Amino acid sequence: MNLRYFKSILPIAALCMGSMGITSCVGDLDVTPIDPSTVMTVDPVGLFNKCYANLAMPGNGGADGDCDIDRLDGGTTGFVRQMFNANVLTTDEGICSWGDEGIDAFNFNSWGATHPMLNGFYNRLYFGITICNHYLEVCGDYDPTMTAEIRFLRALHYYYLLDCWGNVPFATAVSSESAPQIQRADLYTWLETELLEIKDVMSAPSVKTSSDEGYGRADQAAAWLLLARLYLNAEVYTGTAKWAEAAQYAKMVIMDSPYHLFENGNGTYSAYQMLFMGDNGENGASCEALLPLLQDGVTTTSYGTSLFLIAGCVQSDMGSFGTTEGWAGNRARPDLLDKFFPNRTAPNVATADMVTAAQDDRALFYGIDRTLEVEEPTTFLSGFSVAKFSNVYSNGGTPHNSKYVDMDFFMLRVAEAYLTYAEASARANGGNVTPEGKAAIDDIRSRAHAVIRNSYTLDDILDEWSREFYFEGRRRTDLIRYNYYGGNNNYLWQWKGGTSNGNSFSADRNIFAIPSDDMNANSNLEQNPGY
Repeated sequence: MNLRYFKSILPIAALCMGSMGITSCVGDLDVTPIDPSTVMTVDPVGLFNKCYANLAMPGNGGADGDCDIDRLDGGTTGFVRQMFNANVLTTDEGICSWGDEGIDAFNFNSWGATHPMLNGFYNRLYFGITICNHYLEVCGDYDPTMTAEIRFLRALHYYYLLDCWGNVPFATAVSSESAPQIQRADLYTWLETELLEIKDVMSAPSVKTSSDEGYGRADQAAAWLLLARLYLNAEVYTGTAKWAEAAQYAKMVIMDSPYHLFENGNGTYSAYQMLFMGDNGENGASCEALLPLLQDGVTTTSYGTSLFLIAGCVQSDMGSFGTTEGWAGNRARPDLLDKFFPNRTAPNVATADMVTAAQDDRALFYGIDRTLEVEEPTTFLSGFSVAKFSNVYSNGGTPHNSKYVDMDFFMLRVAEAYLTYAEASARANGGNVTPEGKAAIDDIRSRAHAVIRNSYTLDDILDEWSREFYFEGRRRTDLIRYNYYGGNNNYLWQWKGGTSNGNSFSADRNIFAIPSDDMNANSNLEQNPGY
């Protein structure tokens, strides 16, 4: 089964049109068709595809069709778009110039319980959980491997709720009753148990390209990597560290699966660039993709997935990015450039010259006619542009559509296992990087043609997380794990807390507020502290 999501789709766009996910819309599954000619027979393959599609599509109709989430457009509730906003714009990596409601609150760490984009992210996650629960209820006996995958997807949705909101509504079955609130540590335990139960039932790890059967589906290595991520952050979630376990599962991805770092640039584009290009499902880069979210400019389109990552970062003066769209919004804070050019020394040059100056293939920034410092948060040219994502084909081919993009988003990729292993093994070793951990970092830097250092510290690893994964939607989590996010710490970035030089904000903001609509609809819920 090759996932292109809507080859066979159950007509379930109206399953959960209420804005409150599990709290208020699960009863909508108990429907009878108004039109007696409507076919309500469950299509297991269609519903299976829908569970995956929730991560990549706004609804059954693609970018310009109806959104699955009521009262919000598909771009606003796109999973990748809001994962990015919540975990990048709130950190030292990115800032946005747009005037949409909620952008300033992201930029300046001042969100609350009525934040529209956080509410869209929350609702998108619960819509996905509802679909997964429905699949498990009506198709759970259809195929053991598919059932394990849907349980994995449900766990992935709950992981983001655990990480972003902490104590959240929890249900593993469709019900018209308001869901009870689970405590963060208990949700962690459930996730660990769930992933351990399903990991061996999922299909064996297998590298695929977009033309292969099963491309886009999660296998055992994806479960191992999610376990490694869960264990890496266990101390944040439960108060008890699980460094050895994080290192164990990260090493399994590296040693016991065929996935590996993609290292074969083609002479025109570096291997790192090719991970984020329009033909990344075909150019060899998918050897690194444990969970690609599929995009195709014709059959699977979205304003909130890869198109957002590309168009949101560029404008016409930067050259062609394989799409007519250039929205000129998101760009780098100077603190991100400091990871490549310490002490605000990044040059005002084009991307190719930036890479050369940095001696690092990952320095995909554009600085011509830009200021390095973000002096005006609402001005796109105030701050360097990010040229990491592109719909250009590395082989010179033509994208499927002039507007919508073909770049698959590698949501889980094997490089995460390398840095997880390096950090977790170092923390288990009293904060000292082990020889094997150093080798893992060296492999990451070698792929980027960056200088191999004699030694690394834990803070060096944090910087390496940013160099490798900037703008991929994980920075907030890494800063919290290092105690560099909310609370009284000395780690400041430009506009942190709303001041140009940076200012600390409360540790309560290490998790977001449960949306006020959900609080009003579900009497079982207690708001997170500080909101």
